[in-house]
Amino acid sequence: MKNLWLLFFGAVLACKGFATQCMQAGEPIQLAIFDVDATPPIGSAMAYQPVRRLDEMTLRCRGVVILGAQQPIVLCAVDWIGIANEGHDAFREALARAAGTSPKRVAVHTLHQHDAPGCDFTAEKIIEELKVPGYSRFDGKFQREVIERASEALKDAIPNAVSVTHYGVAQAVVKEVASQRRIAGPDGKIRATRTSSTKDPALRAEPEGLIDPVVSLLSFWKDEQPVAVLSYYACHPQSYYLRGIPSPDFPGIARFIRGQDLNNTLHLHFNGAGGNVTAGKYNDGAEANRMILATRLADAMREAHANTEKSPLSSDDITWKSLPVALPIARHLIEQDLVAKLKETPAKGYVSLADQLAFLRRVQAGHKIDISCLGVGKARCLHLPGELFVEYQLAAKGMRPDLKVMMAAYGDYGPGYIGTERAYSEGGYETQQSSSCVDPSVETVLIDVLSQLLGD
Repeated sequence: MKNLWLLFFGAVLACKGFATQCMQAGEPIQLAIFDVDATPPIGSAMAYQPVRRLDEMTLRCRGVVILGAQQPIVLCAVDWIGIANEGHDAFREALARAAGTSPKRVAVHTLHQHDAPGCDFTAEKIIEELKVPGYSRFDGKFQREVIERASEALKDAIPNAVSVTHYGVAQAVVKEVASQRRIAGPDGKIRATRTSSTKDPALRAEPEGLIDPVVSLLSFWKDEQPVAVLSYYACHPQSYYLRGIPSPDFPGIARFIRGQDLNNTLHLHFNGAGGNVTAGKYNDGAEANRMILATRLADAMREAHANTEKSPLSSDDITWKSLPVALPIARHLIEQDLVAKLKETPAKGYVSLADQLAFLRRVQAGHKIDISCLGVGKARCLHLPGELFVEYQLAAKGMRPDLKVMMAAYGDYGPGYIGTERAYSEGGYETQQSSSCVDPSVETVLIDVLSQLLGD
């Protein structure tokens, strides 16, 4: 009997030792990085104007591949205004093939710069079908070249993946960059829009309003060397535009500055839920403000990085959740009306009749948008579509104060602006019929999705 008890306690101790070993025995993680030029050539169409000349700064398409946590996970950010519908599908599918993974484990986002191209292969088909003039921005030849270039770069990067030992999380307040775009009057209705460059001093004097002032960082390290730093900040990225010169604007310049601070590290920036947030309070459109805004953002990135909290990383720390979501269509989107107007109305604006018809047809065909969440230890990185209002980002952070929650918006750009339910009754540019393709009930849908993705 005594021997049996000795065997029992020995087994317990062995199990405890084994459990401790198992907790530390997750598979090692590797990180592959890719980065290609996404600058359109002179003469090609951008969102608003053709390219008339090229500047010192290029547009980038860059990303990371996380290897070792089941199927690979790909995160990609592009210096374009938007990638929508079948264009978004094509991007994710090509990167998935190159990485040997499922498109559901690929997140592609834009930073939403305006002096940059867009991409929507569904709208391209519609323009060809209806033979309407003036929509050269939907010609996808250059965009397909970039997709191919990025997928080849990703494929070449995987054999050179770096083993990462730690991950880091950090944040800092960005001072005097972001401000609320929608200025309400005494009746609660939107009385003014504080655009990215606001010349009216009275509007610039208004309070900052509702924003998320924090830039959040998720970093991957090989011992003491950061391999990649992912940053998340919610604000429209324009200082000035409509120049016919492709520009990554102030977030791209901030990213460049940090790349010079840490030259052996890939810096990957994502635009958060900045649909109703601009730099308008601090920017009157003067050219000098581009560098001022970039420096302020870079300073906050630098401060955050200096205070990074590092933790050991293994496959046990990586999770990926993805939910296919049907967003409710705006009631004013009626196919016959859109087709008729498209044939007789000149092309104007970025969320055009063609954009709206493309989204409508996609939803009617049963397409759903994948909304996903990457978990890295105590960090959660959410991937959402459209020009999302900042309230969604703040709500997500409020759901899990025990975690470091970050958000990338501007995924599938098909829905256009996505306001809160209340915002659709307040008026304003962002929620008018020509800007948003979704119904006010979208808030209920997205809040439920965020709750599911952030749940244990």
